Amino acid sequence: MIGIIMAGGKGSRMNLDREKLLLKYKKPVILHVVDSLKQSNCFSKIIAITSSNSPQTKQFLEQNNIDTLNSSGDGYVEDLNVVLQKFDEDIFVTSGDLPLLDSSIVQKICNLYDSENIWTSILVSKQFLDNLGTKSDFTVTCNNKECSYSGISMINSKKINSLDNIEEKTIIIDDKRIGLNLNTKDDYLLLGTA
Repeated sequence: MIGIIMAGGKGSRMNLDREKLLLKYKKPVILHVVDSLKQSNCFSKIIAITSSNSPQTKQFLEQNNIDTLNSSGDGYVEDLNVVLQKFDEDIFVTSGDLPLLDSSIVQKICNLYDSENIWTSILVSKQFLDNLGTKSDFTVTCNNKECSYSGISMINSKKINSLDNIEEKTIIIDDKRIGLNLNTKDDYLLLGTA
């Protein structure tokens, strides 16, 4: 399985002067994600997807010997679609803005992977996010619960020709390690209480 870290976004909702993945929570946020994937020992390769929106993040990753791949930076879905066309194996994809991610939750999620499913998305319930003190702009209903995407998916890229009409399996895992995405300054402030 290949570990893919999406690190090419603008981070526009944070309204910062610098790139959000370089914000520090003991160390730069992007390194929490990279180290979690490395320490899980679940991946044959780890690649960070960067774009012209994240030149400092790309430079930082390369200085830390992390493989990068450039995308257009047109959007998460568009960039992921391009990436999936480049690989023909199982993929674990995560957003780069999960500062509490650790190797044990990565292992737990990877152990849930079934390659018979084309796409498996990990969700967190809205109620759990409310209890954390964060929120999501987009929700879906899963098992009669209002949920949000965690930014983590497992994909059998051998079975994908495009992202149109893919049957998605969803799994709800209410865990702060995958529930706290850095989308706003308030989310960053929550790290102090995590």
